[in-house]
Amino acid sequence: MADHDRIASAVAAAWSQNRDVTGGANADYIPALATVDPDLFGISVVTVTGDTINAGDANTEFAIESISKVFTMARAMDEIGSDAFHSQVGTDPTGLPFNSVMALALHGDKPMSALVNAGAMSSVSLIPADSTEDRWAKILAVQSAFAGRTIALSETINQSEQTTNAHNRGIAWLLKAAGYLYDDPVGVCDVYTRQCSTLITTADLATMGATLANDGVNPLTGARAVHGENVPHILAEMTMEGLYEASGDWAYTVGLPGKSGVGGGLMAVVPGRLAIAAFSPPLDSHGNSVRAQLAITQIAATLGLSLYRKPHEADGQNAGRESSIRLATAGRQK
Repeated sequence: MADHDRIASAVAAAWSQNRDVTGGANADYIPALATVDPDLFGISVVTVTGDTINAGDANTEFAIESISKVFTMARAMDEIGSDAFHSQVGTDPTGLPFNSVMALALHGDKPMSALVNAGAMSSVSLIPADSTEDRWAKILAVQSAFAGRTIALSETINQSEQTTNAHNRGIAWLLKAAGYLYDDPVGVCDVYTRQCSTLITTADLATMGATLANDGVNPLTGARAVHGENVPHILAEMTMEGLYEASGDWAYTVGLPGKSGVGGGLMAVVPGRLAIAAFSPPLDSHGNSVRAQLAITQIAATLGLSLYRKPHEADGQNAGRESSIRLATAGRQK
């Protein structure tokens, strides 16, 4: 069977077999996310040659949320270099929730990862800019470069986020006091909130992941979105913290760098080959989409995509992972 047909078959099976899965709940601490249809479910795969396979609601827009941290990190690394980024933000998993103040307190108020809220705001502040609006334009531009189309802000989601982000504003001031926020805390938190409030589709998200798989070059447009030498660092960050406290379990069982967002999106990257993205709003206790985890896990197992297995080794042994996800759907992390 040709590679396209194998992928298409795996995507279709994952969508069909997981579309009726129940459990989890929409994020309700951001009011605009609470009202998203919980039955939405889309899957997309984009290869490094630009081949695209979609299933379900793959062209329905949703909030990018924390997945945006990956692309802001990419822009910051490009601007100041990976070594400077590593020393100023940190690259270690926290083992605590993504909005944890305790994670800062334990390390002298230094953020430990660009993929939790504190480190993400530090990343925003590290992008050189003449103003808040200039910095926002740079972040919006990098999201668009990765997606291969113009990405736009959702005013509804942004307003919902801006009126409920007091905790993040507090984190921004803690970072500033400790010397790990490199611009005005109010402006930085505003831009960070906006970057989480843009709208993407599952197909966009797979393209964004495929750009990382393709050494930083968008496979649909042929344009470079990030310097190739920074891609391994970005994928390492995704491996360590991409699914919050579940990141280690994801690496252990799925074997791919991933990143989730509380809007229900999840992407996984297979360097040199492809990216898988899935979207479904109900989240587990860590803030990761229940159906998206199951779908990507199934596709990765069917196609033998784990980085820790021999290439193309497919064993389909995803039952244990599916069981662990189903047991974790009683709540969600705020």
